[in-house]
Amino acid sequence: MTQNRDVILEVKNLQTHFTTDDGVVKAVDGVDFKVERGQTLGIVGESGCGKSITSLSIMRLISSPPGKIAGGEVIFKGDNLLDYSEEKMRSIRGNEISMIFQEPMTSLNPVYCVGEQIAEAIRIHQKLNRKKAWDKAVEMLKLVGIPSPEKRAKQEPHELSGGMRQRVMIAMALACNPALLIADEPTTALDVTIQAQILDLLKKLQDDFGSAVIMITHDLGVVAETCDMVAVMYAGKVVEYTDVDSLFERPKHPYTEGLLNSIPRVHEDLEELQTIKGSVPSPTNMPAGCRFAPRCPYATELCHNSLPELVSLDETAQVRCWIYTDEWKGDKPNVGKGAESNVSA
Repeated sequence: MTQNRDVILEVKNLQTHFTTDDGVVKAVDGVDFKVERGQTLGIVGESGCGKSITSLSIMRLISSPPGKIAGGEVIFKGDNLLDYSEEKMRSIRGNEISMIFQEPMTSLNPVYCVGEQIAEAIRIHQKLNRKKAWDKAVEMLKLVGIPSPEKRAKQEPHELSGGMRQRVMIAMALACNPALLIADEPTTALDVTIQAQILDLLKKLQDDFGSAVIMITHDLGVVAETCDMVAVMYAGKVVEYTDVDSLFERPKHPYTEGLLNSIPRVHEDLEELQTIKGSVPSPTNMPAGCRFAPRCPYATELCHNSLPELVSLDETAQVRCWIYTDEWKGDKPNVGKGAESNVSA
């Protein structure tokens, strides 16, 4: 991994809450991480763990009510985005920070041609006239590998395949050369061949543009293929933060170990896949202690009664687990033993 990069984004103690009839849901509850220039950070975890809400919070796209950013800081290039006015944030979105959403069919306007939608962002942020903005939109479609870009630019989203629509979203996101690109499940619902093409395209364009990338996914194969650092989330909190090699070779948190063990191994003949026993806790009724304790094979009374803090193990690795603290009594289980996966970084 490249060292001594500049920090583009630092998220500190981010908290995003939603008010529901059943109580307050702490969808993001004290999340911390940073992203450096030219680096890719993966945010991984089960559905509902807070990955997408974290990204929407960074972009200040949380609908209020019922949601609100209840605390923390989002430091981008030295400034806290949570202090910005809505007008100032509009100048940041799509310009300095761009986002690729999960499903382009619902993200693109169905009644405008895709070229016009890309050109609109270029006109707003780069102050180009219609002709120059359109020419750049066509250029971006060509850059992301869409054949006959002049023809495709005049088509509406429903006339394009899923892979092409995702390429349009990437073209739109990169049109203003953002310092930070957030990709929220960018290969969801695409077949594996198109997934590989999209990931290769993102890596190439990141090298060309020098952008930092936040890759949000539940697919550990995508993490292994694309990421430098990884934040593993569970029930609204980061439970492990480390470099990608360490994540796959030496997972520290029992939840990370469970995720890796649940991946099918191509070299083993198993009658039954390994699973993480139990289920994710209700967001309105979280456990008193560690949120993973009810499902953890190593949990003790301490784990069930008290919530651990994020503990730094070295310069890059952090883990939220009592096993790595002085409060842990008795033998320390060898977390990560047997978690070698056929997914390699």
